[in-house]
Amino acid sequence: MLLPFVVSGLAAVGAYFFPVAQVILQQTGQQVGSRAAPQVAAGSPFTMLLLGSDDDAKFRGNPLTQSMILVRVDPTARAVTMFSIPRDLYVPISGGGSGKIDQAYEVGGPDAAVRTVENNLDVRIDYWAWIGLTGLVKLVDQVGGIDLSPTNAVLDDAYPNDVNSQDPYGTIRVAVLPGPQHMDGANVLQYVRSRHDDIREDFGRSFRQQQVLIALRTRAKQLNAADLPGLVDSFQGRFKTSMGVEQMRELLPVANQIQPASIKQVVLVGNYTRNADIGGQNVLLPNTSLIQATVHQTFPAR
Repeated sequence: MLLPFVVSGLAAVGAYFFPVAQVILQQTGQQVGSRAAPQVAAGSPFTMLLLGSDDDAKFRGNPLTQSMILVRVDPTARAVTMFSIPRDLYVPISGGGSGKIDQAYEVGGPDAAVRTVENNLDVRIDYWAWIGLTGLVKLVDQVGGIDLSPTNAVLDDAYPNDVNSQDPYGTIRVAVLPGPQHMDGANVLQYVRSRHDDIREDFGRSFRQQQVLIALRTRAKQLNAADLPGLVDSFQGRFKTSMGVEQMRELLPVANQIQPASIKQVVLVGNYTRNADIGGQNVLLPNTSLIQATVHQTFPAR
């Protein structure tokens, strides 16, 4: 919901922002594999897969996706649904074999990630967007930080210390306490990425990631055209999407009109999954029929 705001200002700010337009055009409109670009009519509902990844020194090819969130936007109803997909969900991966669903992007980039989610959740994805760790940090800092109110402490004695670090496998101790607070990019990254010692286990991270998206949307409404160069620069090399510039521009009025009460958040807590050990890995085995039934309450089937 932040991206349409950034792009929409380009038409009005003239030649001074031409380099900004070039950067956005390089990072948008990326096709998913060999599939033709979707034909989503202006004003029609659409589904996007949001992907968030480690992009630190541990990875030489495609990274894993720490975050996978399906988003359904209905411009007419001015409503949004966010559906978090557990990263440890054990499923068939597009391109061969089975594994945790966060491996799909590593195996075949956005094409494999999109097709894996479509095949296992029986959902049609119109667009995808990817952002890396450092991209998120820079984005949050560029908008001046965001306001969050954690409901429970997030404590992690083994948080990865792999951003701007000489040791990509090092760890540090982090703690985010409950209550209202203003966070910069580094703190937000710790908040959404930590997966140890949360009373809600890894599902807690899904709640936190959705919370940050909503907070970013609120902060973005305060930006203006003068913020565009720095904001877009924060994306360079750390953001990609299949949505085109015109499509994002059309979303601006919708993004500004959607109220927090119209944003539905879904996290698969309960009988949707069960714990298992496969090949020495802790995984979540899906209750596929129950998951698909929940998905189909909001998201159209393929």
